[in-house]
Amino acid sequence: MPARSSSLTPGPLGQLAGAAPAALDDLPGLLACLAQVPGPRRDQGRRRPLAFVLSLAAWAVLAGATSLAAIAGWAADAPPQVLARLGGPCREPDRGPVAPAEATVRRLLQRIDGDALDTAVGSWLAGRERAAGQKKHGNRPFLSLAVDGKTVRGARRTDGTQVHLLAAMTGTGLVTAQREVDGKSNEITVFRSLLAPLDLHGTVVTFDALHSQTAQARFLVEDRHAQYIALIKGDQPTLHRWLKALPWRVVPLLDKMRATAHGRDEIRRIKAAAVTGIAFPHAVQAV
Repeated sequence: MPARSSSLTPGPLGQLAGAAPAALDDLPGLLACLAQVPGPRRDQGRRRPLAFVLSLAAWAVLAGATSLAAIAGWAADAPPQVLARLGGPCREPDRGPVAPAEATVRRLLQRIDGDALDTAVGSWLAGRERAAGQKKHGNRPFLSLAVDGKTVRGARRTDGTQVHLLAAMTGTGLVTAQREVDGKSNEITVFRSLLAPLDLHGTVVTFDALHSQTAQARFLVEDRHAQYIALIKGDQPTLHRWLKALPWRVVPLLDKMRATAHGRDEIRRIKAAAVTGIAFPHAVQAV
């Protein structure tokens, strides 16, 4: 059914709500990313470029808009020079760009490719975070990325099934990519398409035991030039036994943490050992 004007912003644009404040210097990069999103409309009779409408929506969300009505209201109040900076066409010499109506914004956001918009927004956010980190830490690798899946509360498909997303989140809590998991498949089939558009060079990628597979490890190291931390459980009995049999008693303790979580007192001790001959691609340490 059509979204109401008070409907919340789509998930990809919602990622911008938690982003750090943006400056006008960030605008060209955002416009370039949004220009990669394929349009759902024919060129004939189109009054405004898709990138302009998307950039309006994105900038409105960065300014605090949380619904389609709020996006349209922000666009209507934006001065002509702002609309021009956001890519708005100027059709009359004595008049600046005109903001699209709320119905236009709603129709376009309903019809565009959600994964493509997700990729565009995520790549812009990831680029900002990587640039900020390099400015702070130099060229030293520092980024981490956690891949995990969650069922979206309150969201259901037309057939009544719940919506499940696989997302990639940085160490600072920024979601740089997410993909919907088809109800007839599982997260494994979405893992590569989720991470393929991202620059993972030097990034440490973590994930749960479901993705601790040799094919995923080779993809990360050989194709994306990343590092990984794989979680090995009892469903891989041979490798699990091999890791447990390592001489952990003689390995020095690296760190110890104590905290209260989930209603109990938790003590975590961390040890790491260099390993050779492990039956897992590119693995050089056991933790």
